[in-house]
Amino acid sequence: MKQKYEKIFQEFTFPSGVKVKNRIMVAPMTNYSSEENGEVSERELAYYKERSGGVGTFITACAYVSMGGKGFPGQFSIDNDKFIPGLKKLAKTFQSNGTKAIIQIYHGGRQSPSQLLPDGRPVSASAIAAANEGATVPREMTEDEINHTIHAFGDATRRAIEAGFDGVEIHGANTYLLQQFFSPHSNRREDQWGGSLENRMNFPLAIVDSVQKAVKEHAKTPFIVGYRISPEEGSNPGIQLEDTLQFVDKLADQGLDYLHVSVNHFWNGSFREKDNTQSRIIKIHEKIGNRVPVVGVGSLHTPDEVVEALETGVPIIALGREFLMEPKWMEKVQAGEEDQIRTTLSKSAQEELVIPDPLWDRLMNVKGWLPVED
Repeated sequence: MKQKYEKIFQEFTFPSGVKVKNRIMVAPMTNYSSEENGEVSERELAYYKERSGGVGTFITACAYVSMGGKGFPGQFSIDNDKFIPGLKKLAKTFQSNGTKAIIQIYHGGRQSPSQLLPDGRPVSASAIAAANEGATVPREMTEDEINHTIHAFGDATRRAIEAGFDGVEIHGANTYLLQQFFSPHSNRREDQWGGSLENRMNFPLAIVDSVQKAVKEHAKTPFIVGYRISPEEGSNPGIQLEDTLQFVDKLADQGLDYLHVSVNHFWNGSFREKDNTQSRIIKIHEKIGNRVPVVGVGSLHTPDEVVEALETGVPIIALGREFLMEPKWMEKVQAGEEDQIRTTLSKSAQEELVIPDPLWDRLMNVKGWLPVED
């Protein structure tokens, strides 16, 4: 390994006490490959096994905490104890190769497709459709449903602990339910769960609290709790960067192990405020990085780009698409073979890359997701 890449392979200890062997996470990516009933499939286990070992921490695709929050076909569930045996297999798949396993837990809210839901209608903070054409108008959640969902995140965390995971990541990003409560577009409530900026924080903060209580009650060893956040959204009214800076200030006091900032590019500034060009990840790190570790992500493909990002002081970098194309990204950097890292997806490489059919079909048919070559 070249000396300049040593920073990538430094150990890191999260606030909870969990130690990881290097500074790279695999970002959560939907793979559409679970069984129809929500169980983890053998093809998923093979896909994850191929990509674990070299990397320090791996975040799974998101698991729904209740049936009313299922967001994708072929998605695994953490909403019932019957799924714990399959989830145990998943956790062990990572850990047997020396990688820490984090399961992402979430509720899709108004982004959940009607055809996947028991009652055929998604729920959200308010009965406001997403800003995209043809979006379904969700049903506004009742107080009981809100409380049930808060408890569901706690129950999901207990299941993750019983399944042997090293942590959970609360999915508060990418326009799903937690972000819908924080957003002035999707949340028009006038009760304790909406209205002011502070009230719009209440639901995600209550979920963090529910998760932390489950950890305190059920975890016998240190357990990671992370939170993923999108710093802005494009709808009007929508979340602005200043809103997020106030929110992360609150989140930094919740005893989290990390805050994972979901953006397309690590170095990009605000897309709502064109004159605000400083990286949003760095801006968040400068505000709260002394209280909670910040995870950076976004279009960092080469080890040189990763080192440059780490040199800003952001302690951990998540890579996603890079591990789809190159499962052995870490091993090749460590072996001094970084020039052999795949940066495109060959149409003949599915078997070699151990990518399940449903995910492969998406990669081949969704333009711009990955650079595909013949």
